[in-house]
Amino acid sequence: MAAKAGRAVDGKLEGEPATAKQATSKARRETSGDTYVNSGNGKRQPMYTRKGKLTEGYYLQELTALQEELVKLQYWVKEKSLKVAIVFEGRDAAGKGGVIKRIVERTNPRIIRVVALGVPTERERSQWYFQRWSAHLPAAGEIVLFDRSWYTRALTERVMGFCDDDEYQEFLRSCPQFERMLIRSEIAVLKYWFSVSDEEQERRFQARAADPKRRWKLSPMDIESRDKWVDYSRAKDAMFEYTDTKESPWYVVNADDKKRARLNCISHILERISYEDVLPPPIELPPRAEHGGYIRPPLESQTFVPARF
Repeated sequence: MAAKAGRAVDGKLEGEPATAKQATSKARRETSGDTYVNSGNGKRQPMYTRKGKLTEGYYLQELTALQEELVKLQYWVKEKSLKVAIVFEGRDAAGKGGVIKRIVERTNPRIIRVVALGVPTERERSQWYFQRWSAHLPAAGEIVLFDRSWYTRALTERVMGFCDDDEYQEFLRSCPQFERMLIRSEIAVLKYWFSVSDEEQERRFQARAADPKRRWKLSPMDIESRDKWVDYSRAKDAMFEYTDTKESPWYVVNADDKKRARLNCISHILERISYEDVLPPPIELPPRAEHGGYIRPPLESQTFVPARF
């Protein structure tokens, strides 16, 4: 069932019992002060570093617990034929891709899939603006994660001058109606804005520029956007003014700390979509059948990848 005002996305009233409310690990529920119970050795260990960051062990244990709940969620979505669209927006280097990566790390790509569209073609530019996004909306039993979305018009296109004032104003008028139409069509819509400070964004840009493995993340558009911080702030404020509606609100994720942002966002998704544990029981595999008479071709007749490791 679609999201409705004051209700979770499956139609249940907020506050009703849901599996998501236990979406933290046993260690989290057994915290005492600044320590947690390590599930590997049963010992209490620190939750935070000296700088106040989450320790790696605590972060990974909580992430694993949340990922187990995401697997339960995907089974529920499939069984109940739910349709969920989750929008991830924010400034460049805000951490959107990081949380999406952790969501899909252990889930079925046929149920939870990512949409990250590139620059529109000439044909797409001539279409109704929402048309190319509509083609990727979820069918029954699917969750679609939009790594940037139709809000590109309110942000990048507006700031970089890729749309004119008429197109921009029409988007602001049409977007709330578009999302209401999705909700009436029983598509649940969740929207997350990843908020990162000017200083932290610059630190991440510098890290990407220095690291050959991450340099691909730093596009010419990212470099140009460094000088348009205030312009993006104004565009984001205007976008919120028009599209932060009762039916489809924006949820802001404090993203200066990547690990906390990932845990907070995933746990919130699990809270917003009420679900039950319908995991199938453990599978007992029958003995393999005998296949007599087969003779494997000589290994010398095949081309193998060199065993360098």
